[in-house]
Amino acid sequence: MLRKTAAALLALALTGASAGCARTAPDSAAAATSRGPITVWLSNNAQEVEWGEKMVADWNRAHPRERIKAQQIPAGKTSEEALSASIVAGNSACLVFNTSPASVPQFQKQAGLVPLDDFPGGERYVTSRTGERADQYRSEDGKFYQLPWKSNPVMILYNKKLFEKAGLDPENPRLSTYEDFLDSSRKIVRSGAAKAAIWPAPSSEFFQSWYDFYASFIAESDGKSLVKDGKPQFDNPAGRRVAEFWRSVYREKLAPQELFPGDAMASGKAAMTIAGPWAVAAYKDSIDWGVVPVPTSEGRSLDETSTFSDEKSVAMYSACENRATAWDVLKFATSRKQDGRFLDVTGQMPMRPDLLNTYKPWFAKNRDYRAFAEQADRTVEVPSVAGSIDMWQAVRDRWTASVVFGRERPVPALREASRDVTKILDEY
Repeated sequence: MLRKTAAALLALALTGASAGCARTAPDSAAAATSRGPITVWLSNNAQEVEWGEKMVADWNRAHPRERIKAQQIPAGKTSEEALSASIVAGNSACLVFNTSPASVPQFQKQAGLVPLDDFPGGERYVTSRTGERADQYRSEDGKFYQLPWKSNPVMILYNKKLFEKAGLDPENPRLSTYEDFLDSSRKIVRSGAAKAAIWPAPSSEFFQSWYDFYASFIAESDGKSLVKDGKPQFDNPAGRRVAEFWRSVYREKLAPQELFPGDAMASGKAAMTIAGPWAVAAYKDSIDWGVVPVPTSEGRSLDETSTFSDEKSVAMYSACENRATAWDVLKFATSRKQDGRFLDVTGQMPMRPDLLNTYKPWFAKNRDYRAFAEQADRTVEVPSVAGSIDMWQAVRDRWTASVVFGRERPVPALREASRDVTKILDEY
């Protein structure tokens, strides 16, 4: 029987809310035009909190009757679980600046989100700020229940010192093709430069597939999504090449099968990592690092490679009573000026087209981020479909069994994963 992860999250949220009475959602028509104080939730990332507090202070100085109160997302096993529970309890913040696109379909099913298209100029604002990637964030009913906010395009970061120790060129590493990546990885491990060439999380959480399988599939397939028009499209030659490549990595013990308790590259245990620009702040004072695109079988340049966005959105939640204020705050917080401040404080990429030219002076001073900005224009999101989390869990279960641990053959396992995803999409 297929695992019902999203249903389990909802059941858990209902159980957590049973101790008290869930609140009644405000009248949508009245809330849409109501103004007054609102609460926003931020992630617990210190840099995002710093930006959020400054953004809130800027707004509050100019809007004393519509003040924002900022808090961090309530603690939970995951942010998604905490947000799901808050929807059931009716105590969500008006705006959450850390909404995962994979969770949006489930939150819609819980009637927990407000379509941004309902506001005057709402659809136009989302599409104009996001550019051509906006359609990836439309829900199946054609509406936007999220504003794509910021991305961390996934790339390969590497430790130049460890590459040099392994006898590899630290300035021009051979990592673009599968063959070159495997050859360089073998030299790293055999030379003793590091225990692992690369150390992805081999664990079974649904979202881990985004950083190994999905990023590689997007790059290898020239930008395909996992699902299109309600059908999986990863059991194809590109998907099979990806599975075989990663199976080689694990079979040859270039990546360990156990989970590292921390950051393997920061500790010097791995020479490479799969990460986005958030990692720059973590490594800049301790590691001389370089960055290259995710490898492909043929090898592609940066301007030809697509990757996973690792995006987080802003969403408005249906518990919000002062939605007119919340809509204005959403636009204020994602304005060109605030996006520039967010980029400066966090190093994460606002979901705007042509970042290099939009914030040209900043990238001139912060050249370490230029490759991520170039990559940010070619990102692919998780499909916005009902059953999204269950779908990813099905993929992850097959991946860990076949690619990571070798208990199944990768190509047949990929075929079974495609069948599992088809069943899930049909059930929803």
